[in-house]
Amino acid sequence: MTVGPRRRLILALAPLVAALMFVAPAAPASAEPGGSSSTAQEAEQDKDALLSDVIESTNRRYVAAKAAVTKSTQNQAQLAVRIKEAEARRDVLIPEVAEIAKQQYMTGNLSAAGYLLNSSDSGNFLDKAVSLDEINRLHDGKLRELNEALRTVSESKVRLDAEVKQQQLDADVMKKQKESAEKALTLVGGKGVTKGFVVADSPKAAPAPRNSSGGFSPEGCSEKDPTTGGCVTKRTLHMYKEVKKAGFDNFVGCHRTGGPYEHPKGRACDWSLQKTGFSDYDTDKEFKYGNDLMAFLVRNGEELGIYYVIWNKQIWFPASGWKEYHGVSAHTDHVHVSML
Repeated sequence: MTVGPRRRLILALAPLVAALMFVAPAAPASAEPGGSSSTAQEAEQDKDALLSDVIESTNRRYVAAKAAVTKSTQNQAQLAVRIKEAEARRDVLIPEVAEIAKQQYMTGNLSAAGYLLNSSDSGNFLDKAVSLDEINRLHDGKLRELNEALRTVSESKVRLDAEVKQQQLDADVMKKQKESAEKALTLVGGKGVTKGFVVADSPKAAPAPRNSSGGFSPEGCSEKDPTTGGCVTKRTLHMYKEVKKAGFDNFVGCHRTGGPYEHPKGRACDWSLQKTGFSDYDTDKEFKYGNDLMAFLVRNGEELGIYYVIWNKQIWFPASGWKEYHGVSAHTDHVHVSML
């Protein structure tokens, strides 16, 4: 059978028609969340660190966390601009892609064969094939561009959410570091009392028994004083045992007869810096012993039922904190503790 020119042209263009009928749109890229803006993490305090070391380390972590928050804020501003630009591009592309898709539906994909074969001559067929190819190429290009804009919006929003979350974590670290430094200073009366020379994390004491209302009832001098031939209250004896358990084993005297205040009532103890007797500190080791003992008592004051602590010309009350002390003794040779 003789094949005419029109038929030969149709057969030659058949692969092109088939290819155009099955042009697939670009697949949208998947958005992956961005990395965190900061690696500032709160480090655990060294149990043997001095107060001055803790204050320095907390300040360093505070500065690092603050820098991370600043960087995160800048990243958020950049991401907000990127999202706004991508959303504007998306809004422009959506109607364009919709219009091209409409043309493609009318002249391409679903009716490509009929559209091409319904040609008056070979020249008209070729023109239609070229126009169909252009429509599909334009559709693919715009669709890829739209997908990229959508991906940018989605990915930037995920990154922005991550930045906001990380910034909150960094802000929390800042707050904790500030509170930690302030608490450490407040509990031991600031550097004026200890000169920063004190263990930063004292052991926890076992709490003293309380009454049914959760408070501390008055107690009589009913227990044998392990330091003298006198007596102490149950609460004072409990405090004495907890201090010993914490490792403070230098000389101590509790009950004594005569005089005002708590000693004759069995509600006070004087903890020396020496193995025997009392004398002012003249070495760093002795000064640190007094600091550490004072810190243990103050930090466990609520649990033990402590009334007040005196050390190194300062007096501490649970309700008012540290004040200058101007009593007969400067308390530079021992730590005094009175119980409720």
